[in-house]
Amino acid sequence: GKPYSLLNQLMLGRPGEYLTFKQCQQAGGKVKKGEKASMVVFWKFIEQEDEETHEKKQVPFLRYYNVFHIDQCEGLKAKHQPELPNTANADEAAESIIAAYIQRSGVRVIHERGDRAYYTPFTDRVVLPNIEQFAETAEYYSTAFHELTHSTGHASRLNRLEKTAFFGTEAYSKEELIAEIGAATLVNVAGLETSSSFRNSAAYVQNWLKVLNSDKRFIVSAAGKAEKAVALILGH
Repeated sequence: GKPYSLLNQLMLGRPGEYLTFKQCQQAGGKVKKGEKASMVVFWKFIEQEDEETHEKKQVPFLRYYNVFHIDQCEGLKAKHQPELPNTANADEAAESIIAAYIQRSGVRVIHERGDRAYYTPFTDRVVLPNIEQFAETAEYYSTAFHELTHSTGHASRLNRLEKTAFFGTEAYSKEELIAEIGAATLVNVAGLETSSSFRNSAAYVQNWLKVLNSDKRFIVSAAGKAEKAVALILGH
């Protein structure tokens, strides 16, 4: 029930509640098979007495623990969840686009409470936060369409994703451009675009163009590939 130190927050990389293996068991849960632990550290000064001089001094004491995020455990519910905005609403037009694409493509979409949205080509799976976590409807669907646009690059579809497309590479930056242009287009098609969602998408695109040294060829290429991705999602 207490926040971790800044160092541990940086090491863990995602918010939420964490437990040791023993704490999970004591709470009546169990760690999911195959889940890997993260490390946190605890240190403080303790008082020790010198055996010869009997002088007392402060000595740094360090321990580390292996912990699991509560999402990595079964049979447990978080005790300290922040209040959710709960102001985004399901939209019929957007949901029909997503449902039809899922049915045609076979891609899996999973919702879980968290702060991450991502697509995994190996499992052909999109993971999204719950809609209640979003303040705006357009923000939620922009996130969903962004990840679904990534999924169109799977080898069984448009075969666009490169194995070398990890963060920091040119290939990764190009793919982010494609996904965001696709997301902005689909939000517009669904009739959900707002001035805020448009500005956010424009800023995101501009950011990746700066990473790519503002080379105009990249935006032309990305727009063309995003158009193909959107057509696939819409079934055109």
